[in-house]
Amino acid sequence: MANSTAVSYFTLTAYFDAGLFKYLLFIITMSLYISILCANVFLIFVICINRNLHEPMYIFLCSLFTNELQGSTGFFPFFLSQIISDIHTISLPHCFLQIFCLFSYINVQLCNLTIMSYDRYLAICYPLQYNTLMTFNKAAVLIALTWIYPFAEVAVMLSLSARLQLCGNIINKVYCDHYSIVKLSCTDTAANNVRGIVYTICVVTGVVALISYTYFKILQVCFSGSKQTRQKAVSTCTPHLLSLLNFSFGCLFEIIQSRFSMSSVPNLLRIFLSLYFLACQPLFNPVLYGLKMSKIRSLCKSLLFEKM
Repeated sequence: MANSTAVSYFTLTAYFDAGLFKYLLFIITMSLYISILCANVFLIFVICINRNLHEPMYIFLCSLFTNELQGSTGFFPFFLSQIISDIHTISLPHCFLQIFCLFSYINVQLCNLTIMSYDRYLAICYPLQYNTLMTFNKAAVLIALTWIYPFAEVAVMLSLSARLQLCGNIINKVYCDHYSIVKLSCTDTAANNVRGIVYTICVVTGVVALISYTYFKILQVCFSGSKQTRQKAVSTCTPHLLSLLNFSFGCLFEIIQSRFSMSSVPNLLRIFLSLYFLACQPLFNPVLYGLKMSKIRSLCKSLLFEKM
């Protein structure tokens, strides 16, 4: 067994010396972060001030946009400081705080997309009973579970990782990652592995099964229903499906980049793939829902262009 030492900081080796180009990269990243903040805050504002949008579907969207603000703020300020810095290190407490923010963002996002698929299933398959099946109290309980469970799950994950003795402090990424911390351990990681297996079986498999079932039933209704039913399904489900696929691709990129050797892939491409779900998803969703959902689109137009 390698000798373990008390680790007080980690070195992030995925950063590279970009010279003067780092200032351009800083401006581009800052512009992206500001765009994410403005787009998500604006849509939350639009939904909150319009009583016509005080429905479960739009409340779930507010939860989605709020989570994207949380995930972006947990990453971008640190990333921006690292772009212009010549020393790429992060303290142990800050590392665990970043893991908590990013992994809770992933889990809340997954839960949000799941309850949104369930909501669309009820709206399309049971349109006459929808208001009875999806009450505001039920929506509030679902949103509470969407936030409480991920935070509890990530807290358990970090408590197991905090007890590990580490044999190194090198993380080959641009941010702290739980799997990288576990790989640095020189003690038994059986508890961490069991938690990962249980999470995969109970949560990921359950989420995939539930979403697959809801869309299977929606497709059944579409094929057997009227043209109006099919149009309603397409208009309400398309944004959710595109968001789900985009988020899945981002997570897949992150899993591949973390689990497998990517030494043959250019460093800049590896960084982009690892940041896809953090950078693209929070900007993709508000633009997608703002353009695709007619109620939001018309209200955004009235707010932005009314005076003009």
